Amino acid sequence: MHINLEGKTAIVTGAGRGIGKAIAKALAAAGAKVAVNDVDGDAAAEVSHEIEGRGGIARPAKADVRVAGEIAQMVQMAVRDLGGIHVLVNNAGIVLRKPAEEILEEEWDRVIQINLKGTFLCAQAAAKAMISGGISGKIINISSIMGAVALPPRAAYCASKGGIINLTKDLAAEWAQYGITVNGIAPGWTVTEMTQGYFSQEPVRRFLLERIPLNRLGKPEDISNLAVFLASDYADYITGQTIFVDGGWTIL
Repeated sequence: MHINLEGKTAIVTGAGRGIGKAIAKALAAAGAKVAVNDVDGDAAAEVSHEIEGRGGIARPAKADVRVAGEIAQMVQMAVRDLGGIHVLVNNAGIVLRKPAEEILEEEWDRVIQINLKGTFLCAQAAAKAMISGGISGKIINISSIMGAVALPPRAAYCASKGGIINLTKDLAAEWAQYGITVNGIAPGWTVTEMTQGYFSQEPVRRFLLERIPLNRLGKPEDISNLAVFLASDYADYITGQTIFVDGGWTIL
């Protein structure tokens, strides 16, 4: 199967590093023009330059996904400079690992605002642009295995990612009339620049591998390959689904 996304424009949030960076690069490699979003403007610019260095088309898009005005400017830039919005990947998110009884109100709010509110605000802005432009677009929300199973101490994170799974269903139902599909990806334990140190600890690695049927940790490419498929015409009849890319963690 050869996936060609030429003529498509994608926005990827939180694409300055990790899984978001891998998705942005994979979409660009498939031919899409990519708006690389991150709250860190330098990181967004670095990924954009890397994509362009490989012959792709990309623009950095510094924006805080908690702020509707900044999201609107990002969407306007994509429409103006890259020719519309055909794909949105909501990847921006943070993790809080802290016992539930110790979580401060502002810590809870920050996780929910970035992970869940940010996903909704970006999806809303992108959908408005798709609808007004007559585009049957693709929205892909990055959740987590912890949106379906508990793994303490991550109460705020689990709540936000569980919310994304159900939000994906509702938006898929609401926007199907416009030809917009909304799907989710729930990564399992995936090795990135940020998590490599954690996973390299032998007790942690042993615990995880004992629970993963495929007996390996995930790679960013495991997630980005699925994102490219969901962004393509091959996925036109799939909507409202969250696909778990976890080596089988959640089936046990």
